[in-house]
Amino acid sequence: MERGRDKPRHSDLLQSSTHSDYKRSGYSGDCYAHKRVRSGGETFPSVPRFLSTQRQLYERSFPVYKQPVEVGFFSLDSERNFFNDSRQLRYYVEPGKSPNFSLRDGYHDRFIKRDEGVKEGLDHMLRWILENRTKLQSKNSASSCALGVDFVTWRGHLTKLLTTPYETQEGWLLAASKFGGTIYISEVETEAARVNRESRTERHKEMMYWGFKFEQYICADDMNGVPDQGGVVNTNEAFCTVVQTRLSDHKLLFSGEVDCRDKDPRIPAPACYIELKTSAEICTPKQRSNFHRYKLLKWWAQSFLPGVPQIIAGFRDQDGIVVAVETFHISNISQLIKNEYNCWKPTVCMNFCSDFLSFVKSVVKEDNPRLVHLFEWEPHRDVMFSVHRDTQYTFLPDWYVNSMESHFAGGAQPLD
Repeated sequence: MERGRDKPRHSDLLQSSTHSDYKRSGYSGDCYAHKRVRSGGETFPSVPRFLSTQRQLYERSFPVYKQPVEVGFFSLDSERNFFNDSRQLRYYVEPGKSPNFSLRDGYHDRFIKRDEGVKEGLDHMLRWILENRTKLQSKNSASSCALGVDFVTWRGHLTKLLTTPYETQEGWLLAASKFGGTIYISEVETEAARVNRESRTERHKEMMYWGFKFEQYICADDMNGVPDQGGVVNTNEAFCTVVQTRLSDHKLLFSGEVDCRDKDPRIPAPACYIELKTSAEICTPKQRSNFHRYKLLKWWAQSFLPGVPQIIAGFRDQDGIVVAVETFHISNISQLIKNEYNCWKPTVCMNFCSDFLSFVKSVVKEDNPRLVHLFEWEPHRDVMFSVHRDTQYTFLPDWYVNSMESHFAGGAQPLD
């Protein structure tokens, strides 16, 4: 793999971040650095070399983020088979005031766990696109891109970007390829993440199950049904929404798993969706402060992106017994954290995400599904990238590329 050169000092970043062309491109002046190339006595800017993640660089006005619009959905069954429908959508059933749910129930005898070693990439999202591309093209008929969007990705990848300025433990690798005028972004598992996944303790594995068990206690398969609290928990099953929106000048199409929806049929998607979470019960002011500073950041980012308006959290004791259930409205979370010293700021999260997408656009120019730009970040470092052609990092499958090319060769709007 071609690694980027040693990371420059921040003073170097500041010195090389003032070219007017990049200011006009929408970068804040101190966020990136680039190389200059001389030709015939003239100096031309080339692509930026890296992107800073220092929080203070992103403390500016909140960027434009259009209300997300659901353009579709799909389901994955107990064997991860794709269905272009809502068969896996569940309905929220409000628990009683004293739930007393045991999250440990069924872990040893009624639990089917998805194989995390199987890396699906964007495959399910791509299958949805193939089955719904006519709808996308009619919706975005004025666009020069085949799909009418700048980026296709998973919600989870964008969540990692939003939280990056405040993340101190886990890095990430994001692969990007441009095809048909759209940039596709797919995560690559880091070596540290692989080691962590393969070395989890039995206690850690069981606690991961607790979140899924909580969902089973308060979700029904039918609008007028009741939860099957003694059934099998199968983490292969999923219902996913597909939303379209715009962050600054970046048109986004992404998908994310949805836990359940409100029973009121009058509430449209995605406003009807509900995110379910579990967390340790809060007994001290210090624990509440840590909850606001760390856990609420990720909860907010995950739900804010697709326009999910509320999170319902089950607070449990050390034995996995749910002792309280609390509702968090996404629109109120910024008020909850405002009195925390040096806490995270939504504007920093969104501005960094916007600038990262601008950074990717400035780097990923060649329209080629076999060419991958691998963006790498580790805590307290800058975002760097390396370039790979026809390697193990190629992630757009032939079945998708060939189908899209055949579709446009048949008379539809051509690819760039």
